[in-house]
Order: sequence, then structure tokens, then C-alpha cells
Amino acid sequence: MSNKPILNWISYPFKDNPATSVLLILFYLIISIGLWQIAVVTWEMPLFFYLGILVFTISLLPYFIPTKYEFFDDKIVITYFIIKVEKKYSDFRCYYADKKGVMLGTFSRPRRLDNFRGQSIRFSKTQEEKERLFKLLDEKIGKRF
Repeated sequence: MSNKPILNWISYPFKDNPATSVLLILFYLIISIGLWQIAVVTWEMPLFFYLGILVFTISLLPYFIPTKYEFFDDKIVITYFIIKVEKKYSDFRCYYADKKGVMLGTFSRPRRLDNFRGQSIRFSKTQEEKERLFKLLDEKIGKRF
């Protein structure tokens, strides 16, 4: 087992998709203005505005910060800004791809709970790592759907 990753890359959707990023910022501003009108102007409860903006911002955070993916012999390390998540390959029983990445599932077949229990791996803009990742996951996890 070496300390050097077999495969690694950084995914930064905010920078990689400028048109989507502009639309997301406009949507964020519209939601903020609407929430301000409801919570502060109508209800006179600014605490609801701040709580709503906090929840909304936290839910969008993975889009705005770069995510580093590192695949080692025995584990996957995912770093979001200051949060580091380590998962063993044995935690996952299947995987399946979509156009933006791969979902590692904890069940033997794809399930709706995979979004909550599994791990989503997002490709970089160039998707150079795609084939190497599939080969690695075939070797470590096996079941591809």
C-alpha cells in the first residue's frame, strides 16, 4: 500500500460551467430577494431570512468549492475545502455512471437510497480520468450498471 494515489483530479463545477454558474447566481439572487420580501418585509422576522439563506447556501456549497478526488489501493479520499471524507472500496457494492460522474452505491443494485448512502464522484471538465476510473472501479468494486 503506497501513500501515492493511483488516480486523482479536481472537479470545480463553478469554474468549469460558466453559463450554468451565471444562471445559478441569478437564481440565488432571485430566491434571496423573494425570501427577503417574505421574511423581512411581510413577516418582519429577519431570523427566518438568515436561516433560509444559510440552508440554501449550504445546499449549494459543493457546486461553488473545488472537490479533490484521490483513489488509493484500498480507499477513496474526497476533500471538499476543509472536509475530508475517506471511504473504503468494500463500503460499495455497485457503481453506475451518468454524464457528469459516477455514483458508488452501497446496495448490490442501484437504489433510490444511493443518493443518501452512496458517494457521488464528479468528473473534471475534460473527463480525462473517466476510462481509468472505470477500470479501477471494475477492479475494486466489480458490479457496473
